Amino acid sequence: MSKLYLLLAALLGGSGVILGAFGAHGLRGKVADNLLEAYKTGVHYQLVHALALIGVAVLIQQWGERTALAVCGALFFVGVLFFSGSLYGLTFGGPRWLGPVTPLGGLLMIGGWVALFIAALNLSK
Repeated sequence: MSKLYLLLAALLGGSGVILGAFGAHGLRGKVADNLLEAYKTGVHYQLVHALALIGVAVLIQQWGERTALAVCGALFFVGVLFFSGSLYGLTFGGPRWLGPVTPLGGLLMIGGWVALFIAALNLSK
C-alpha cells in the first residue's frame, strides 16, 4: 500500500506542477478571472494532498498496514480527483453537473483527514 500511495503522490505532484504552470502561462487572459481562481484552487489542493499522500505512505512504513491509513490515502486520492478534477473541468467549459462534484471531493478529502486522526488515535493499540 505504501508503494501505491507513493506512486499516486508522484502522479498528483508531477501533474499538479504541470497543471499549475499551464494555468499560469496558458490560461491567463483566456478564461474568466473567477474560473482561473477556481483552477488555481484545484492545483493548490492537488499539490497539498500529493504531499499528504507521501506522509501516509511514510506512516504505513512506520506503523504498518492499518485500515485507517489505507482509507485515508484512498480518500485523499479520490477526493483530489473529484475536487480538483471538477474545477479543471468547469474551467474548460465542462457540464454544469460538475459543480456539485467539487464539494463532494472536499468532503472526501476531509474524510481522509478524519481517517488520519483515527489512525493516530489507534496508534498505541
